[in-house]
Amino acid sequence: MTKNLDKEGLSSIVDNYQLFYVDLWGVVHNGINLHQEAINVLKEISKKGKEYILLTNAPRPNKVVKSFLEKMGMEKEIREHVFTSGEASLNYLKKNLKNKKFFHVGPPRDFDLFNDFEKMKSDSINDSEYILCTGLFESYDSDLNYYKNLFENNLKKKMICTNPDLIVDKGNTRELCAGSVAMVFEKMGGNVIYFGKPYPEVYDQSIDNKGKKILSIGDNLNTDIKGANLLNYDSLIISNGIHKNEIKEKGIEATAKSYETICNYIQSELKW
Repeated sequence: MTKNLDKEGLSSIVDNYQLFYVDLWGVVHNGINLHQEAINVLKEISKKGKEYILLTNAPRPNKVVKSFLEKMGMEKEIREHVFTSGEASLNYLKKNLKNKKFFHVGPPRDFDLFNDFEKMKSDSINDSEYILCTGLFESYDSDLNYYKNLFENNLKKKMICTNPDLIVDKGNTRELCAGSVAMVFEKMGGNVIYFGKPYPEVYDQSIDNKGKKILSIGDNLNTDIKGANLLNYDSLIISNGIHKNEIKEKGIEATAKSYETICNYIQSELKW
């Protein structure tokens, strides 16, 4: 049974945990503004002497996301806790694929992910040795059929996906993410290596988590909660995020079950 923390707040369970993985988009901000109640929670966690990581499926290096959060008004002390799926991807690319030609699927703003090896970027997917997917092309940001045609003759190549999220809500607008493109590639028979939640590597790279009692907080059942379930962490779902309408209609138990996940706790928004 999922326990509702809307009355007691996170403060009622904080002493049960040593480390908190907290999602950024949908929990701490909505892509436009910071959620001040969530910022307060992070400060209180620190006061308690606990650790937290702002773990995000952002297809960009840590420093780029920190800069974005600074413009939003987030204090430096909090920004220092950021770890991105882009950073985890970058570590892998530098180690394994730095000298291989790649074709980039995603918007130009994600270019900073491969600044160090931009000379290996190919303008033609047919001439590339692997596909690096950070999102959708701006001209085809809602047309997944375009990608079916693009990938048709390149399914033997490996795809690196830097953001497993399928969708995100920017303010009140829903947008497709890299995970939706990777799913197209996979369904066509292609092989995808994912970096980000729910896959273990991004958690392990972000901090020494060995032997710690952990709570994972997020608004996405497919990534935040599934990742917690796979790694045997407890989980808290924020219900005002991307599953808002489903949870309102069916309740959290039925909604979580439909995604083959289990949530220990639920809050409408992250509050102390």
